[in-house]
Amino acid sequence: MNEFELKYGCNPNQKPARIYMENGKELPIEVLNGRPGYINFLDAFNSYQLVKELKIATGLPSVTSFKHVSPTSAAVGIKLPEKLKKACFVDDIEELDDSPLACAYARARGTDRMCSFGDWVALSDICDVTTAKIIKREVSDGIIAPGYTDEALEILKAKRKGGYNVVKIDPEYVPAPIEHKQVYGITYEQNRNEYKIDASLFQNIVTENKNLPDYAVRDLIISLITLKYTQSNSVCYAYDGQAIGVGAGQQSRIHCTRLAGTKADTWFLRQHEKVLSLPFKDKIARPDRDNVIDGYINQNEEDVCADGIWQNYFEKQPERFTKEEQIAYLKTIDNVSIGSDAFFPFSDNIERAKRSGVKYVAEPGGSIRDDAVIECCNKYGMVMAFTGMRLFHH
Repeated sequence: MNEFELKYGCNPNQKPARIYMENGKELPIEVLNGRPGYINFLDAFNSYQLVKELKIATGLPSVTSFKHVSPTSAAVGIKLPEKLKKACFVDDIEELDDSPLACAYARARGTDRMCSFGDWVALSDICDVTTAKIIKREVSDGIIAPGYTDEALEILKAKRKGGYNVVKIDPEYVPAPIEHKQVYGITYEQNRNEYKIDASLFQNIVTENKNLPDYAVRDLIISLITLKYTQSNSVCYAYDGQAIGVGAGQQSRIHCTRLAGTKADTWFLRQHEKVLSLPFKDKIARPDRDNVIDGYINQNEEDVCADGIWQNYFEKQPERFTKEEQIAYLKTIDNVSIGSDAFFPFSDNIERAKRSGVKYVAEPGGSIRDDAVIECCNKYGMVMAFTGMRLFHH
């Protein structure tokens, strides 16, 4: 298959549309089910690069959940603590611990459930039955992986009334070293970003505290590889083998840090006992439950604890989760890692990161205010490495 015809491009009025190989070779994919669209394939190819690189860097099965060409999260195959299983709604999957790939998926899909609604999934390894079973019950547009077991494929093909997009990619495919894109009829050309992200990036530690444990190295790698495939500007918080807050596509670096930090805070707060014990009615749909939990924590548009409203969701009126309680809980969080795709220009980013438990920082360095950023890290006993590597992605 040299080309694949698409229903339309980014929008229904953009026809005709297709993906194809300019060199006349076969596409490195096989569509096993469904009919993926233009944005589906943008998500698929970006997301697969992320998990393939993350698997190489960590040696662990890797998964990412993508939405509108940026990851909502990425994770590696580490077993989940019981509270996290419950927060990710996979505590009923008895065989979860036997599948590192399913653990990685549960983490990635469970990190930012609001943003992962209708996502695209990428797996570094062959999809097994446990992973497919969890995917089956989530709202998702499609999946890309190097392969599927027969039973896993049948489970996925039955999703969305038989229309779920399932793509198999050749894991041995190597793209051309030069890439092109067009904007306004003008062709851009550049070398692919093949910069290798591994532990060697963190040798230039510029803070007084130079103790960078192995778990922090792993989490910083996850953060930076996630950023490599996130629309810039971008900042990523990581913890316990997964990205827990991604701030993508903001013009201001501090806005990235705040956005990602708010998502990281929500991830931690979802594991608070008040949230885990919310008395939901049995028939509440999963997406509705996610919206209610987000509203309960962040006190958004609808007051889900108010009289006349809580009855729609809960068996009994829940006790409010006050801002004071949340702040106190977040103050107990530590050892979070943060990466930035370009230098932090002001120390306000470090101040905001500290509020979300950050202790380890990786950024390129090179700002005229590096000294102020380093000083702020020293104030809190943080460890910061200058990587010398910018990771803009557009």
